[in-house]
Amino acid sequence: MEISKHSITFVVFMVLAMAHSSVAQNEPKDFVILHNKARAEVGVPLPPLKWNDTLAAFAHEYASTRLGDCKLVHSQSPVYGENLAMSTGDISAVQAINLWVDEKSNYDYESNTCKEGTMCGHYTQVVWKNTLQVGCARLQCANGGWFVSCNYYPPGNYIGEKPY
Repeated sequence: MEISKHSITFVVFMVLAMAHSSVAQNEPKDFVILHNKARAEVGVPLPPLKWNDTLAAFAHEYASTRLGDCKLVHSQSPVYGENLAMSTGDISAVQAINLWVDEKSNYDYESNTCKEGTMCGHYTQVVWKNTLQVGCARLQCANGGWFVSCNYYPPGNYIGEKPY
């Protein structure tokens, strides 16, 4: 079987495209698309979340303060909701949001609670029906790990209220 130059060029192009797509998972659109996908799956009414540069700047500024220790300590913002993720290696926007969305299995909608001994508040913030805007940052820590922060407006996770 003979392989043409065209076939080789196509294969090289596809490999480069896949490599680029795996790297380019940290853009604002990646954060927004994944949040809106999780929200659509449970019927959160429109409008979808939109990117907010002010929230992204806040997330970046706060994440910058955590670069020395990379600890998951919340900013305690009285205005914004917040989800944090960190890793000792690389973590993309996709991976961080998937960590939060994976908490869905810990959430019981009927009782509006997390299963005992589990967390689900990151998930409920992602799908909070009244939240309209998100802004995120992903920065590398001094130890080589990564810190991801997403901030939300209006915030969610009000006691006694269901997220959707």
